[in-house]
Amino acid sequence: MTPRTAAIPAALALTAALAFLPTTAATAVGSSVGSDSSVGGSARASGAAADGPSLSYVVNTRPGHGNAARVKKAIAKAGGSVVIAYDRIGVIVVHSADPDFAKTIRQVRGVASAGATRTAPLPAQSTTDTGAPQMLTKAQQKAVAARAAAGQDPLEPLQWDLPAIKADKAHEKSLGSRDVTVGVIDTGVDDTHPDLAPNFDRKASVNCVTGKPNTADGAWRPSASESPHGTHVAGEIAAAKNGIGVTGVAPGVKVSGIKVSTTDGFFYTEAVVCGFVWAAEHGVDVTNNSYYTDPWYFNCTTDPDQKALVEAVTRASRYAERKGVVNVAAAGNESYDLAADSITDPSSPNDTTPGDREIDPRTCLDIPTQLPGVVTVASTGAKGLKSSFSNYGLGVIDIAAPGGDSTVYQKPAPPAESGLIYNTLPGGKYGYMAGTSMASPHVAGVAALIKSTHPHASAGQVKALLKAQADDTACPDPYDIDGDGEADGVCEGTAAYNGFYGAGIADALDAVTK
Repeated sequence: MTPRTAAIPAALALTAALAFLPTTAATAVGSSVGSDSSVGGSARASGAAADGPSLSYVVNTRPGHGNAARVKKAIAKAGGSVVIAYDRIGVIVVHSADPDFAKTIRQVRGVASAGATRTAPLPAQSTTDTGAPQMLTKAQQKAVAARAAAGQDPLEPLQWDLPAIKADKAHEKSLGSRDVTVGVIDTGVDDTHPDLAPNFDRKASVNCVTGKPNTADGAWRPSASESPHGTHVAGEIAAAKNGIGVTGVAPGVKVSGIKVSTTDGFFYTEAVVCGFVWAAEHGVDVTNNSYYTDPWYFNCTTDPDQKALVEAVTRASRYAERKGVVNVAAAGNESYDLAADSITDPSSPNDTTPGDREIDPRTCLDIPTQLPGVVTVASTGAKGLKSSFSNYGLGVIDIAAPGGDSTVYQKPAPPAESGLIYNTLPGGKYGYMAGTSMASPHVAGVAALIKSTHPHASAGQVKALLKAQADDTACPDPYDIDGDGEADGVCEGTAAYNGFYGAGIADALDAVTK
């Protein structure tokens, strides 16, 4: 379960599992897509008896006329069933109960790579209770509203994150364009929320969980038992400035829900591929990706299964960018130096039995955030420092934005009360969450404002402006977030570009004025 909502334990040893923050914000706490070429010698007839659990696979075809058709025939012969074929990027989603399916299909002429997208059998999945964000009572909300300044939405005084990127000043100039849509590739979006309904783009919304688009009405919404993560992210981007609750970074743009997580909260490759392809073909200008692709935190290209997953998501994200989409992603919440020579990953595979493994982050990638072309976002807290949990790394982080932190570490100035990020939750509610999950949508919102200001800008041009307009932020020396006298991370680089903040902290005001 991998939305990038922070775990914030005092010891800073965080997991990537979805977790929420406690009711006392001032406590350091724990909470995170022919010819008759025969299959090789180990090929099985299509009627071969299945002797394993049914798993999902991605099969990536090589470029070339007839390859897709040839491979589809071979898939059937090898005991696989095609769920959907994204021929425009050469990715085929397959189900098979043959434990040798991937090994067999890799031998087929025209196959570039193939691999299982999970280590657990296909559903039924069960829902687990992962807790709830910190909520305010009605009385507390009323007290906050009484402190709202002229022009502010009632709960905006709690949103220290907006002035941190000058979004409050930006809103005096522009709220963004209705012609711009941000796709929230996530756990689902509750479009009935009063702060989201005015800006929701139904035509650009979908359920991609199986790897195949489901456009049934409301299929993009989370159920009552599912994570509120995507709804919170959507509000951070585009909650309407309508006098009701909170305000988004780009409250005049539209937002869509692209649901890619199972009921358990897993983001599998076939769903993520579907999400990027959907965004590419349905008028989405920016995607936000506050998750990593399960079950591997890092996908090692030296492993044939994991290599296939990297290739499939890379093809899909690049396809989206070629269609003009800016893809923004969260860097992760484990305080990893993603530029280190090695990292110990204790959490993979997270859908069966994880175990410690040493990985090289140059060949083992956190996807989609480490893929070429994707904007990688680190998190900052209310004092403008890298959040205690945020991953970092020189040459990896592109930009930074508010994602919150423990109030013990970074306490905001009044009238804000918590160092966490306050925004929309399903069912018309609001609550605090934190993580690089919350930082990424701030950047997605700024990208939407840039696209609003420069409607003909390409994806590459929008990304260049994001970085050029970001506020230079120097490395803290030392970085001792918990004040115990020991450094909690080493920041490398200059004020103009470094491993904690990349090109700097996103600037919403520049986005609407330059």
